Amino acid sequence: MEKQSEVVVFGTWASSYCKRVEMALALKGIPYEYIEEDLTNKSKLLLHYNPVHKKVPILVHNGKSIAESLVILEYINDCWKHAPKLLPDDPYLRAKLRFWANFYDQKLKVSTTQIIMSRGEERENEQSKISAKCLRCLRMESKRIFLQNFLVLTARTWGFSILL
Repeated sequence: MEKQSEVVVFGTWASSYCKRVEMALALKGIPYEYIEEDLTNKSKLLLHYNPVHKKVPILVHNGKSIAESLVILEYINDCWKHAPKLLPDDPYLRAKLRFWANFYDQKLKVSTTQIIMSRGEERENEQSKISAKCLRCLRMESKRIFLQNFLVLTARTWGFSILL
């Protein structure tokens, strides 16, 4: 990690948050160095670049670190403006996309982890409870999205949409 202009990603193979950063860089054609982290034995570099949360992913660009996958995606979109864009130009649509990305991270991702970690009847109860609530929200919003022709924009925002 000697060159200041290089892009470095600290991650772990099992993290979907890390994979979304790697996918964004690949979509944009940005070369990067990948450093696999052992989260049970965090490296000094990880602790240096993310002293607050002490977790991955971390993107280091020009010697400066960015943490949190959705923040990293916005940084990539802002820093490398060439196609494909990860976010739409329209502020309203960009805000809606951020909302649903956040919804996924805070509700669906957490919920699926709860389902995976539970067993038997507890798993069935978790699945029913979470599925009904989350799917109801997604169905309502997806109807509005289709009506607003939002999916037409996915050609331009392919990266961020697929990275949810």
